[in-house]
Amino acid sequence: MNESDEISLLVNGETVRIGNGATILDLLQQLNIRTRGIAVELNQEIQPSNQFESRLLKPNDTLEIVTLVGGG
Repeated sequence: MNESDEISLLVNGETVRIGNGATILDLLQQLNIRTRGIAVELNQEIQPSNQFESRLLKPNDTLEIVTLVGGG
């Protein structure tokens, strides 16, 4: 994959490169993050987990990925 086949994203404050045409699910797999128990905010909008596989990422998108933790 050459540089023109990749896009840059900001994920939790850090620049990440991923293949052009990648989805949220592709990004999570690249980062070795399980889809259970997480929340993904894309450009300040929470994304439903049932859309991770279909939501395409664009250059310069900003994502926050947080792990939900239970406790008391």
